[in-house]
Amino acid sequence: MIDVGINRLENGKVVGDVVFEDAAKHASYITPVPGGVGPMTVATLIENTLQACVEYHDPQDE
Repeated sequence: MIDVGINRLENGKVVGDVVFEDAAKHASYITPVPGGVGPMTVATLIENTLQACVEYHDPQDE
């Protein structure tokens, strides 16, 4: 189970879209919120930005 949702409860606690305790009973693996896929999302955005920059400045295309 990959939970990418981010919600803030009235008490300020950050939770995902999935009820972690319930899903953990059925799923072999589950990502926590917070601390789950966020770092991978940031890494992928940085990678894509770098690739776009390289392609934009590629002298072979000019």
